[in-house]
Amino acid sequence: MSTSDAPLVLGPLLRHVDETSAAVWVETRDRGTVTVTRGAASASAPTFTVHGHHYALVCLEGLEPGSTGTYSVDIDGRQVWPDPSSAFPAPVIATLEAGRPLRLAFGSCRTSVSHDEKGNRTHGVDAMRAWALELAGQVAPMDPDDEDLDPSRMPDLVLFLGDQVYADETTEAMREFISARRDIEQAPWTELKDYEEYAHLYALAWSDPANRWLLSTVPSAMIFDDHDIRDDWNTSQDWRREMEATSWWHGRIVAGLGSYWVYQHLGNMSPQERAQDEVWAQVLAHSGDDELDLGEVLDAFAERVDQHPRTYRWSYVREFDTQARLVVVDSRAARELEPDARALLDPDEAAWLDDQLRGGVDHLLIGTSLPFMLARGLHHLEAFSEALADGAWGERGGRAGEWLRQLVDLEHWGAFQKSFQDVVHQVMEVAAGERGAAPSTVTFLSGDVHHSYVSEAKPLRHGPPMRSTILQAVCSPIRNPLSRNMRFATAVLSYGVAGPVGRLASRSARVPDAPLTWRYAEGPWFDNNLACLQLDGPSLRMWWVTGEVIDDHERPRLAKVASYALDEDGRPPAHERVHQRFRRGMKRRLEAKVFDRVKQR
Repeated sequence: MSTSDAPLVLGPLLRHVDETSAAVWVETRDRGTVTVTRGAASASAPTFTVHGHHYALVCLEGLEPGSTGTYSVDIDGRQVWPDPSSAFPAPVIATLEAGRPLRLAFGSCRTSVSHDEKGNRTHGVDAMRAWALELAGQVAPMDPDDEDLDPSRMPDLVLFLGDQVYADETTEAMREFISARRDIEQAPWTELKDYEEYAHLYALAWSDPANRWLLSTVPSAMIFDDHDIRDDWNTSQDWRREMEATSWWHGRIVAGLGSYWVYQHLGNMSPQERAQDEVWAQVLAHSGDDELDLGEVLDAFAERVDQHPRTYRWSYVREFDTQARLVVVDSRAARELEPDARALLDPDEAAWLDDQLRGGVDHLLIGTSLPFMLARGLHHLEAFSEALADGAWGERGGRAGEWLRQLVDLEHWGAFQKSFQDVVHQVMEVAAGERGAAPSTVTFLSGDVHHSYVSEAKPLRHGPPMRSTILQAVCSPIRNPLSRNMRFATAVLSYGVAGPVGRLASRSARVPDAPLTWRYAEGPWFDNNLACLQLDGPSLRMWWVTGEVIDDHERPRLAKVASYALDEDGRPPAHERVHQRFRRGMKRRLEAKVFDRVKQR
């Protein structure tokens, strides 16, 4: 991590990049002017201050489409990045180019512990760091003939789908920082309390040299999930009331949302979106002001959007020419929690998403931290718990449903059936070509559940023919693996034996059938991993990579966990079809073993 004497505390992070512009975010030790230079292009911005911390977002404009060049960062005329003594390559800014194959990486759930033998033993290898080391040429590739692992092909974007930081499950390093400033025997104990602690948590997450280099050279987009604030955030009205009755929740949510705007959301916005953002307007009005700290402004903003989420939108959309549209959905802060009107998205957010779900591109990508299509057994269980909580089996059943909902985190899309059914119908209209030319694929990109998989969906009943392949791709965790017991429980709910049982349960509570059904095409698997997706015209390829220790815990090598592909006609390539038939046979045998083990228990 940067020392307190370094003028650059954190960053640079390369954030929103398009064909002609690039935004670079930094945190600095002092107030000052930050300048970013790439070749003949240069731009400067004064810092702004929040709760004693200083930040800048510098936007380079007028860049050539499809161009690549190294860049540097100066503070008050002194170069602070790249570090001449660093073993990593100079960071680059590569602009997008229409028609070029698009490569994205995505994943979620990453804790920040040491990268030595102890950290790898308790949390596994950090997949993001292993990926960074390979991209930077710091380790020899395990499979130099695998084109997917070619470090010369940098991704155009990495999408972090929630739990970039853990405010509730803190690491040893974070607990040391907390205990040095307050009594951890008092609420909120070892969980985060205020903005200062969030700032330190982000520093722990983003300052490892390999990850810091990666974030300086690969553009990133982000969205929060529950652990960025607290486990089960906005699960239900009862959960929210319980939190608001504590002495510490108000400080947590204000600090969490305020710091999220600074560290994550600010960089998600395009130059046009920033120009319309109410908080950015305050930043521009007071940047460089030696007296004003915008902490109170951010606190008031965070308090308001927590209580009145319809006054601000965290969701956003990225257009990649006609190649893809990426719609990133807030599935946490925009919830309606009234039991008689429960929805994952409030009416404004739902209407916005409805507008974004349309064709006219080769691929429609929907980023949502919570998987839209869970394992069917778990999906039906979540729908059943919602119906119970809403009184399908009376008052006593309602209490049981609410208890179950909170006990085992039943708060994904399946537990908000109205929202789920609405989006299913919208996606099916896109796939049928009723909302513009049908894309080749409609793909949900998700995390959260600490296992990974690919599911393929198809209509349950006869209707308009689907011209798009509908997929759910999950990558979780980057670094926070499930325990063995939780892996077993997840496997039980993931395989075919759980689907019919779950469906019977949800049907008993009169949950309506979804017009889609889905099944695993790949997975599930439980490795720490990061996923990559490449789009080339109508074809799609995805693969998942993990870090493996060969002889040095701090220098893991990258290995492929799984892959999935569709060619231009929406079918797997011939060799993939052979592999899929083999895997299905293996999967049926594994399901039988899981079922036998359940009976034995």
